[in-house]
Amino acid sequence: MDILGIEEYEFGVENLAKCEQFICDFGLTPVPCAPGSEGAICFEALNGSRVSLYPIDDARLPPAFENGSTMRRVTWGLASADALNRLAEELADVPGFVRDETSLTCRDPNGMTLRFRVSALRDVTLDVVPINQWGDARRVDQPSPVYDKATPIGIGHAVFFVEELDKVEQFYREKLGFHVSDRYVGKGVFLRTAARAGHHNLFLLHVPGKPRGLNHVAFTVRDIHEVFGGGLAMSRAGWATFLGPGRHPISSAYFWYVKSPAGGAFEFYTNEDHLTEAWAPRELQHSVESFTEWAVEGGIDAATRRQVRA
Repeated sequence: MDILGIEEYEFGVENLAKCEQFICDFGLTPVPCAPGSEGAICFEALNGSRVSLYPIDDARLPPAFENGSTMRRVTWGLASADALNRLAEELADVPGFVRDETSLTCRDPNGMTLRFRVSALRDVTLDVVPINQWGDARRVDQPSPVYDKATPIGIGHAVFFVEELDKVEQFYREKLGFHVSDRYVGKGVFLRTAARAGHHNLFLLHVPGKPRGLNHVAFTVRDIHEVFGGGLAMSRAGWATFLGPGRHPISSAYFWYVKSPAGGAFEFYTNEDHLTEAWAPRELQHSVESFTEWAVEGGIDAATRRQVRA
């Protein structure tokens, strides 16, 4: 289990102030940027995973894989320095490969720049109130929480549009050792970094005629109540919902997607399936039913607590 998960997203954006407000409203905490990042604006989730915003024309950013505001680099955390050395040998022939004292960089076949370094995440201990289910009442003499906003725990996954699905999947499986969790036949593949892990760290999505680009990034929250609290807070702040709340049957996750001025969408989610070596990947046809068991189009208005209707 050399690769643990995503630890940082770096964006190049056209409107730095607007994106800064969006990330603050989303619930991440402003923090000082690393030395050499002057002019950037940085934020952290509870476990120390980061989002960094740069002006779109900042020369320190790698080339963009699509026009406009978008993600420019993904940093993956590794288990140890030995893991970094092993990965350097594996990636030495990959386009854009560069190694320095603490990290290595390359480009995947979709044009996204990847950076790998030893993990710097913090352990997070939270008091999550249980959910009562039939025959399993764990919450006694205690109401479920109501959140006035979300405070994301960490980065969960990223979703990219890809033009050459087989080629990009091969890179992540053969070069990086990712595991297939499930597949939409001819349409997309859900990948996780280790055999024992959450349902996916990465989803590669192929839509005929759709160029490569960012679809969305996802952040874990405590429970379904915080998904609602986060989504309603974004509604109160004036940000438009892309889709949600809702539930994905393919990963069991509850979600709420908000349109992002930094590119794509930002997602709150929880209740993701946890898989092991015993899991057999499913081959599914992509459909409304396989993508969402249920979903609210356009979100819920925070003032009326009802669906927004045109």
